[in-house]
Amino acid sequence: MAVQIAAETEVAPQDRFDYYWNQRGEWVEEPNVRRGGESGVQRVVGRDGQLLYAKRQTGHIYRSWLHPFGRPTVLRELDALNGVSRLGVRVPEIVFCGALPDPQHKWRALLVTKSLDGFQEFEHWLAAGGREQHGEAVYERVLKDMAENMARMHKGRWQHSCIYIKHVFVRVTGEGESAKAEVALIDLEKCRQRLTAYRAASHDMKQLRRHSSFNDTDWKKLVYFYETAFGSAIKGL
Repeated sequence: MAVQIAAETEVAPQDRFDYYWNQRGEWVEEPNVRRGGESGVQRVVGRDGQLLYAKRQTGHIYRSWLHPFGRPTVLRELDALNGVSRLGVRVPEIVFCGALPDPQHKWRALLVTKSLDGFQEFEHWLAAGGREQHGEAVYERVLKDMAENMARMHKGRWQHSCIYIKHVFVRVTGEGESAKAEVALIDLEKCRQRLTAYRAASHDMKQLRRHSSFNDTDWKKLVYFYETAFGSAIKGL
């Protein structure tokens, strides 16, 4: 079994997996069948009232040269969340992670994270008028923070591997010149380390370009901020 500490400290350690497994809430990602099992995400509420997201999996594994017989994918995501957060990348905070062998499904696995309070999907923020409300200077701060978070991740050789714009969340607090823009990245299930920072950067930035709707002007601004933070140009952007 692999377990990360739980924030619900009043729940005995040996009971934490069952405690979270038995929590139920609204499905925000319906269970889908892939990787030899099922995976879905529910929105639940912790004992302290904190909104949480529970990724619940049965038999959902990945294989690698280190794990040729398969390993629960939430454990790879746990590694990535811990790794990139140490680099200063803004990601959801882990509450609990655990995996148990299961005779029926081979594995039951859980990853519970705190809600990114006040954050919205980037495109939802745009659709709600965030850019118009806060102005172009703040919008550029959003792009800059997005670029800097991604550059920190890549400089540590971490490749997100699924960096669609829906996985970029934004929060703006305050108004005018004092407004603060923060960007967070989610869904690091496929995240892995590459041999070089450049490979990680090239893959993710080109993928983000394909799976976002930035116009040419905004994309060039994002690339400028990114390459400044990364420290070198990326061919093909």
